[in-house]
Amino acid sequence: MTALTDRFGRVHDYLRISVTDRCNLRCLYCMPEEGVQFEPAENLLSYDQITEVVRAGASLGISKLRITGGEPLVRPGLAGLVRQLAAIPGIKDISMTTNGVLLADQAKALREAGVNRVNISLDTLDPARFQFIARRGDLKRVLKGIEVAAQVGFAPIKLNCVLLKGVNEDEIAAFLRMARDQPLHVRFIEYMPIGHADDNWRNHYLPLTRVLEIAEENGLNIEQIHDVQGNGPSDDYRIEGGKGSFGLIHPVSDQFCARCNRLRLTADGHIHPCLYWVDELNVKPALGDEKKMLELFSKAMAIKPLNHEMAAKLSNEAQSHEPTGRRMSQIGG
Repeated sequence: MTALTDRFGRVHDYLRISVTDRCNLRCLYCMPEEGVQFEPAENLLSYDQITEVVRAGASLGISKLRITGGEPLVRPGLAGLVRQLAAIPGIKDISMTTNGVLLADQAKALREAGVNRVNISLDTLDPARFQFIARRGDLKRVLKGIEVAAQVGFAPIKLNCVLLKGVNEDEIAAFLRMARDQPLHVRFIEYMPIGHADDNWRNHYLPLTRVLEIAEENGLNIEQIHDVQGNGPSDDYRIEGGKGSFGLIHPVSDQFCARCNRLRLTADGHIHPCLYWVDELNVKPALGDEKKMLELFSKAMAIKPLNHEMAAKLSNEAQSHEPTGRRMSQIGG
């Protein structure tokens, strides 16, 4: 048992670090199209402050990091932060989640700095639909980012596809073929009600059982596997004869809270124990005081709940606690 064991016996060795709440896209499931109020730059943790927080976490058993946002690549000098984090004793794995738009230009520097793996958001293979979902940007740049990521040696490369009923569910078969024909790992993700004040998300929610149904309808023989590096909450499958794999991340229809091993550090300096609930701890008063910082991590373990209640929101049931009002881009998904 490590120092980062919560009340329910879950050992935490994974910290997701948001470096910015800004993004160069406005994906309809993540951010409003207009009127987003971003944190002023002076409110964000500096790279040295992030490193201080991670150093404390590493002394308590944190060994895996994921750089997130917003879109992390819009923050300048990211490779410098990665080098600082990679030098911390106990840190064994650094990955990153990105929308891929800026990845082609930065992939080599990030790989050399110490990023091992990347997850790239790709919700559609159709350029016009990309514009509808992301509301800006260019699909060609994302595809180029995937290509360059492979060239510089990121492995595995995972593609995150948020399924939206009535929007991109007709592309499930195409994504499954991609997972069969290319050495890529496609991860289908349920639309989550994080930070949504209205219930519009329900109109687009699609349970991931639909993916398995389409695999069967298309005559694809699949088997469940357990060898995808950093699989986290994903249930993974390989199509017979396939070069890659696909995974299902279904926090709403089949929560995976019992095996949660992660904490989140927001760009404005809060430890967020559970993605769904409002509770979080401000690290800024503890900066410069190692004892206080270690106590914050211990407190995060003490207040982390057993599970979220996303499914209750889907059925409009009463919630036992207060859900967060932050968007995914503000927490770091």
